Amino acid sequence: MSADVLIVRTGAANLASVVAAFERLGRSVKITDNAFAVRNAKRVVLPGVGAFGPVARRLGENGLGEAIRHRVEEDLPTLAVCLGLHLLAEGSEEGEDAEGLGLLKARASRYPKSVVVPQLGWNTVEVDQDCRMLREGAAYFANSYRLSDRPQGWQVAWSEHGGTFIAAVERGNVLGCQFHPELSGSWGADLLERWLGCEGAVTC
Repeated sequence: MSADVLIVRTGAANLASVVAAFERLGRSVKITDNAFAVRNAKRVVLPGVGAFGPVARRLGENGLGEAIRHRVEEDLPTLAVCLGLHLLAEGSEEGEDAEGLGLLKARASRYPKSVVVPQLGWNTVEVDQDCRMLREGAAYFANSYRLSDRPQGWQVAWSEHGGTFIAAVERGNVLGCQFHPELSGSWGADLLERWLGCEGAVTC
């Protein structure tokens, strides 16, 4: 029997909190680095701990990057968290010698020196009016790099830390979060529930 949620093993992330969050919602979870399984799974999570360069290169070497690109282009239920969001972009200042998946026409940059880095803790999330999964609230962040420019064709949620930055993006059945929904209490759990309702349909 296949799992409800497949989590990509990137070689860097601590996956315990992500697994626990979905299990609390009554969903079965499996961790894999098999590109075929990722490409064909019902729902996939690209988790978010590690450095951009090594993880981006790992995705490129074992076919996982192409599998994730296929999912996003085909609007299959996919969730990218923190570093996972940056990996959907074209690249990052954190690893300028590595390329992202290019699904978001944007690049991650470091927060300015005028604010505490990393951003670690709760921050307010404000959403575009046309967001369907995302809601206003407070989420838990742990990041030193961020996306600032709105990617074309995506609905966006925003936060403030050293200026406005992207807290999350959504398009169809694909959700990318700079924050960690698995650490964001009941608000994050509700967001995961809405994403779990995405079955590959236009609405979720």
